[in-house]
Amino acid sequence: MIGLPRPLYTALKLAALAGVVAILAVLPRFMGEFRVGQFTFVGIYFIALLGLNILTGYSGQISLGHGAFMGIGAYVTAVLTLGRKGLVLFGHHPPHWLPLGDGMRPALTIPIALVVTGIVGLLFGMPALRLAGVSLALATFAVAVSLPTVAKRFEDVTGGGGGLSLPLPETPFGLHVSAPHWLYYEAWGCAAILFVVAWVLVRARVGRAWRAIRDGELAATASGVSPALYKTLAFGVSSAFAGVAGSLLAIQVAFVNPDTFPLSLSILLLASVVVGGLGSLSGVIVGALMLEFLPVYAQHPPLFGQSFSKQAPGVVFGVVLILIMFAVPAGAAGLLRRIVRPLTKPVPTVSD
Repeated sequence: MIGLPRPLYTALKLAALAGVVAILAVLPRFMGEFRVGQFTFVGIYFIALLGLNILTGYSGQISLGHGAFMGIGAYVTAVLTLGRKGLVLFGHHPPHWLPLGDGMRPALTIPIALVVTGIVGLLFGMPALRLAGVSLALATFAVAVSLPTVAKRFEDVTGGGGGLSLPLPETPFGLHVSAPHWLYYEAWGCAAILFVVAWVLVRARVGRAWRAIRDGELAATASGVSPALYKTLAFGVSSAFAGVAGSLLAIQVAFVNPDTFPLSLSILLLASVVVGGLGSLSGVIVGALMLEFLPVYAQHPPLFGQSFSKQAPGVVFGVVLILIMFAVPAGAAGLLRRIVRPLTKPVPTVSD
């Protein structure tokens, strides 16, 4: 089949991207506030899945603890927003705490959450260099398991099992827009910025190094790629993205406690990345939509007049994942590539 000329092919891709941005920009005008809130969660999950796809889809490292990094970002935002005691003065008995002030605007805590969780990810990535495959998955699994215990242990900072209640979301900076709409644009604005960052990373030298390590670490090392450097960097970038998602989630729900980030969240995040397509940034949106809407429609199917048990979403999610693995191992992005590629494959030019 004859493909499209390369300039036209590139123009169509850019037009499709611009169309998606335009739809996201005007979508709240045609929905109620409840539905706007749901799509805000989609944007939050989109950010978390972007980071996890960089770690798993591009660098080949399996993580079952991504929800824990979201939790760290959420607690950073909660503590800074409330101005709670946050820094311990060691050497004092009992310990003394330094107050963090009267609190910051929630939106201003997002970049701080990114930096803090990015540093935590880098610190975790260093000892994790000795692990791979199942061993690495179990190590990240342990992080997700231990987060609730750690959060309950430092009750003065985290609020313990009772959690922290944040001020109800409001529109900052005097903008004339409702709070739900502001949160929607805040989440998708962050998603757009981080999508561009991820796109630049995976197409730059660092992205090529990640793919080389994923496809064959020995061959990558022989080619001059440092697995230690790039695998640790992948953990840092991935956890930083998760921290932003956790920060936005805390702002959206105005509450954080250890149960906000259960172990099941980490597992569902990994499953959603697989559904969207490993190694595909655009496929992440499918995983985010599934993560938000599948539990709702699995328990309350739109074509049935009855509701199912609370265990139905987990069962349906598992069945869908199994079917996708059998029918489309490359996920939604792989299916889309199979459909579109014959129609849009660029025509080679003389210079090619």
